[in-house]
Amino acid sequence: MAKTVFYSFHYDNDAWRVQQIVNMGALEGQTILNAQEWEAVKRQGDAAIEQWIDEQMSYKKAVVVLIGSGTANRPWVQYEIAKAWDAKKPLVGIRINGLADSSGDTDSAGVDPFSKVTLQGGGTVADYVPVYTPSGSTSQAVYGDIAANITSWVDNAYSRS
Repeated sequence: MAKTVFYSFHYDNDAWRVQQIVNMGALEGQTILNAQEWEAVKRQGDAAIEQWIDEQMSYKKAVVVLIGSGTANRPWVQYEIAKAWDAKKPLVGIRINGLADSSGDTDSAGVDPFSKVTLQGGGTVADYVPVYTPSGSTSQAVYGDIAANITSWVDNAYSRS
C-alpha cells in the first residue's frame, strides 16, 4: 500500500509537474484540485482555504513539499509547512523544477521554502528538513530519478517526536 501524503506546492506554476508525480502512483496523496475547483475554494476566502488544507492534511502520514521556482514565496505553502511542523508530521522537500510542464519547458530552481518558516526558539524548518534535488539533465531523467527514489525520500522525511 502506498504511503499517504499531503502534497504542498505552488498551484499556478507547478500543477502539471505535480500531476506527473501523482500519476507515478508511488504515494497516495490528497486529491489535486483542477483549476476550477481550486478557484472555487479560493473564492470562499482564507478560512475556507485553511479548512480545506486542514481536512486534507489531517489523516496523511507525511507532508511532501514539491519545490518549483516560486514555491517558497507562496503563503499557503508556508502555512502548510508550519501546520505540518506543529502537528509533528514528517516533512520532506523535493525539487521538481527539472520536470517539464505542459509546454515541455523546465524551470529554474527555487529557494528552499523551509527557510521561510521560522521557529520560536530560533532558526528555520530548513535547519531540520531535507530537500532532495533529483539528478538528470532531461525531464525524463529527472522523472526517472524521482520515480526511483520518492518512497525512500518520504521514508527518510524529518520527523519530530
